[in-house]
Parts: sequence; structure tokens; C-alpha cells
Amino acid sequence: MSFRQYLRDNRVNATIVLLAIAAPASWMLRSWVVGEPPTNEFIGPPVADYVLYNSRVWSYDVDGLLSFTMTAPRMDRRGGDESLYINAPVFDVASKKTGVPDWQGNAPYGWVNKSGTEMRLDGAVYMCRPAYAQSPMATLHTSNVTGWPKENRMETADPATLTQGQSVMNGVGMRASLNDNHLELLHDVHGFLYPRQKNATAQSAGHGAAAPATCDGATG
Repeated sequence: MSFRQYLRDNRVNATIVLLAIAAPASWMLRSWVVGEPPTNEFIGPPVADYVLYNSRVWSYDVDGLLSFTMTAPRMDRRGGDESLYINAPVFDVASKKTGVPDWQGNAPYGWVNKSGTEMRLDGAVYMCRPAYAQSPMATLHTSNVTGWPKENRMETADPATLTQGQSVMNGVGMRASLNDNHLELLHDVHGFLYPRQKNATAQSAGHGAAAPATCDGATG
């Protein structure tokens, strides 16, 4: 029996075999000509049930006192858990002591849970406290901070640099309680510390001009 005769007598089986070969072959040919499909590189919050523009958020502590204020050009509210995803937050952490100024700061992105008890500041985080009394301006550079606004506490596992006057401290990992101005660097700590009286009037480290007293123009 010739091969042609065999194909005529077994048309159905032959068709199935040809299709089984042609399907993957055509897919491979398309992949070779067109290339792999583009990867979805979108990174962002889940679908929001509403969006707030040029918004402002206030958070109060357990005693009803203002503890935290945040402004942002955009906030997306997630419908599932009612948390907020925030673009370019600018925030102010209220001081609990008379005569001590607030901490101010900013970050590229932020997140706050429904009750306002927990927040995240994602990306490079910059914080600054203006000079007061005999204390020069203090600045903090770090990233990816988790905070508890009602308790004025925050922490990060990333490197952090604290500068106050001419004193500079660096470390990896940080815990801070802003109510009592306590900040702890956890690992690989090094830097330069100066006596309080000298540091209060010290020049900015490595520069010839006096250290600034305000946080105007602060950026990450």
C-alpha cells in the first residue's frame, strides 16, 4: 500500500497528527518573529473606589491631641480595607513638648491604614526639625519607614543618617520615639558627636556657613 493510499484511508487520524504538529510549530514561529509578549511592569495600588486630589489628613492620639498631619497631591482609597495609598506625602509630626518644634518631612509614597494607627513611608524619607533654644536644626535621612502616628513612633531596617548641628551619626536600622525625642540607631553605628554647647553654635559639617535654622526647601 502506498503512503498516499494510506493517508486517504486514514484521513481523520492523519489530520489530527498534522494539527498536533502544526499548532506548536506555528506558536514557535510567531514567538521567533514577534518576540515575547511585553511584561506588565505597572506598579501601583489596588483599584481604588475613589481618589482624593490635593488632600489633607489629620491623625489624633488617644488623648484627642493632634499627632500627625499629611498633605498629598493624590490619595487612592482602597475599597477592600479602606486604607489610603498616597503619592508624594508631605507630613508634620506634632511635638508634645512646649517650645519644641514639630518634625517635618516628605517621601515619594505612603500608606495609611483605615484607623490611622499605622503608616508606611516608602522610598527615600527626609525629616527635619527646626532649631530651637540651644538645639540646632536636626535632619534625618533614611528610607522605607513604618510608623504609628498616634504614638509618635517609627522604625526602619534601612540605613539612617541623623545630623544635628555639626554632629553626624550613621547606622543601619533605627527606632524613634518623637514624644521624648529619643532616637536609637541599631547596627554599624558610627559618626561624630560634639558637646551640647559647641554643637548649638557649630557650623555645618564640612562647610564654612552657619547651619540653617529652618527646614524650608527640605527634600528627600
